Amino acid sequence: MLHGHGDDGYRHSRPIVADFSTNVWHGGEPAGLRAYVFEQWPTVNRYPEVLAESLAARVAAHHGVAPVQVLVGSGTTESLYLVAQAWAGRRSTVLTPSFAEYEDACRLHRHELRFRAWDELRPDTVLNSELAFVCNPNNPTGSVLEPGVLPALLANNPGTVFVLDEAFIEFTTHAQTAIPLLAQFDNLLVMRSLTKAYAIPGLRLGYAVGPAALIARLTHQKAPWAVNTLAAAAGHFIFANYAAVQLPLAQLLADKASLVAQLAENPGLDSWPSRTHYFLGATRRGTAAALKRWLLDRHGLLIRDAANFRGLTPAHFRIGTRSAADNSLLTNALAEWTTSLA
Repeated sequence: MLHGHGDDGYRHSRPIVADFSTNVWHGGEPAGLRAYVFEQWPTVNRYPEVLAESLAARVAAHHGVAPVQVLVGSGTTESLYLVAQAWAGRRSTVLTPSFAEYEDACRLHRHELRFRAWDELRPDTVLNSELAFVCNPNNPTGSVLEPGVLPALLANNPGTVFVLDEAFIEFTTHAQTAIPLLAQFDNLLVMRSLTKAYAIPGLRLGYAVGPAALIARLTHQKAPWAVNTLAAAAGHFIFANYAAVQLPLAQLLADKASLVAQLAENPGLDSWPSRTHYFLGATRRGTAAALKRWLLDRHGLLIRDAANFRGLTPAHFRIGTRSAADNSLLTNALAEWTTSLA
């Protein structure tokens, strides 16, 4: 699915006043990152490291694993496609609704696909597949796995490699990274993003952490120089200044709670609980596509039409919380939308 994701404002001629369609941190990149990356410009006259080895070593030290357990990539999506390629033609389970690229990557590489409902995942679930794609926190629902579920799944499915997408782990207080479980299990690959919490999706940067044998399997499929020099420099800056560059999560989640409370007063909408700053909503009349177009044309506001998530409906949309001022723009516009349908 090349198109059909959020943050697609570039496809519209109308200027975007506030973009709620993306779940990237709305506050922009960390202080000092831009200047640091621009200072690295002379390095683009040379090829980057073939596998961003120095950044992989830095990531490994941060997580307390060996460098051979880390593979840096051009965003989490690249890592997902490497996984699908490395297990081409195998049987895979995708937990839904979730990120469409799991399914798309598997179809590209001729996987036999099975689908299970994300919220029906239990510790004793047996998947009978060679791969399982799980997003935690889940996108688009904002749900998180309950404590103890993942270790039980890993133990009960030793023949299944769990591809755990933690792209939004920084946006919740209800889940922690599963990387420490690698000391116990050899059927786990953890995907991490450096673009969401640090607001640099245009640079494309992420990494996979797993057992050395699984990382080697992915590396065998990887093209050289996939991580550009400036993206790698951004990664070095983030880990060198890790404590100082974390997003203000408490405030962000408080703003989300306020936004959800305001939307609960709108009789034309439904919304669902979420453990992150993004959440699902649905229109009670009309479609999310029509609402998206109306908000864009009338107010310059962009939301994510979520109808193309497997398991959702044409009424579903996703909202990523922004500042209190931007959130008020959205709630007022949605109240106007509901009134217009009355």
